[in-house]
Amino acid sequence: MIEVEDLAYVFPDHTVGIYPTNLSLPTNCRALLVGANGAGKSTLMRVLAGKTLAKQGRVLIDGQDPFRDGMSGVAYLGSEWASNPTVRRDIPVHLLLESIGGKVYPDRLEELIDILDIDINWRMHAVSDGERRRVQLAMGLLCPWDTLMLDEVTVDLDVLMRSRFLDYLKKETENRNCQILYATHIFDGLSQWPTHVVHMNQGEIVQVMPYSGEDYKEAHHETGNSVLLETALGWLREDLKARGPRERKQTWAEFLNKQSNGNA
Repeated sequence: MIEVEDLAYVFPDHTVGIYPTNLSLPTNCRALLVGANGAGKSTLMRVLAGKTLAKQGRVLIDGQDPFRDGMSGVAYLGSEWASNPTVRRDIPVHLLLESIGGKVYPDRLEELIDILDIDINWRMHAVSDGERRRVQLAMGLLCPWDTLMLDEVTVDLDVLMRSRFLDYLKKETENRNCQILYATHIFDGLSQWPTHVVHMNQGEIVQVMPYSGEDYKEAHHETGNSVLLETALGWLREDLKARGPRERKQTWAEFLNKQSNGNA
């Protein structure tokens, strides 16, 4: 279970990344995090994963603070891994997989190798971006996780690999006590996947919508897009309209001053 209460985050330059916000997601959920670039999705996920400390508010993953308690069951996979020079060196894939527990979880390793179509004889300096991403996913998912944060990590996958990967994640949440928060801008093939859709805009969680694929499986009658995609597009259009012309992001001090004046 993911619980967020009055969470706020301020960057070192004093601009606000997350305004005071709340979120509650149940165990076994597959939550899709929707928002424009810069909405705060990555910041939120890094805080939830315990990668970044937020000084205001409370974050609990299955009843524990992921930052202070150093939870091993929380996995975070972001897009920056593939650009790490270390994983572009002449390293055999089988050594990478063995180094993070391949011999401890042989059955999971075999399943991930099969689903992601990984050749263990690949060498990391000679693979494509999509193949490198598949290795990252196998490494990140090898140890059984309780909570998984996925931040735009399927962008390099082809259609088939992405479909197989999402099917695997769906099966995991159905067979184990675990939950997923997945931020993506790619909605193809997702109409039957999520259990919840979380809308984030300008550092705030606007709404959390329980989701049934049966209600959203039909194509939009005018565009042919899935209703899920049309819903996301509608949200983003409204977000852009409400934002108006782009302005400098306010600092935390400016936000507090505005709140104080509003309550006066």
